[in-house]
Amino acid sequence: MLTLDLTNAPRWHDLAPGVRVQLRPLTTALMVATRSDPVVEAVPEGAFDEERAVAFAKALARRAVLAWEGIGDAEGNPIDPSSEAIDALLDVWPIFEAFQLTYVSKGLLLEQEKNASALSPSGPSAGASATAKPARKPARTARRG
Repeated sequence: MLTLDLTNAPRWHDLAPGVRVQLRPLTTALMVATRSDPVVEAVPEGAFDEERAVAFAKALARRAVLAWEGIGDAEGNPIDPSSEAIDALLDVWPIFEAFQLTYVSKGLLLEQEKNASALSPSGPSAGASATAKPARKPARTARRG
């Protein structure tokens, strides 16, 4: 059963010990905006899936991150989220993986469930009925002996 969170409130996600981010809900509007992000659209057509995933994750994070804790500059001073800082954060492999698992994958799991659904009994995904007729077997002729 799909449960709906009608509050649509931001949530805190732990990405590493002592590091957490407050993220907007993963909504359709957020995903659509991210898909049309200029950085995502600029990924070359022949790029590897990994390159696309990184560009998409960074674009999504730039839209979704509202606040964070446990993140600082080179001197250890806390910093606020910015596009540059968010991109740098996601360049840290364990953080990227945690972001993908705790935030992005929830949307992908729903997409995966949808793709595994049975065909609709009506509509465009209805199973097609066969229109071809089986080939006729050649007529038998009497054998002359």
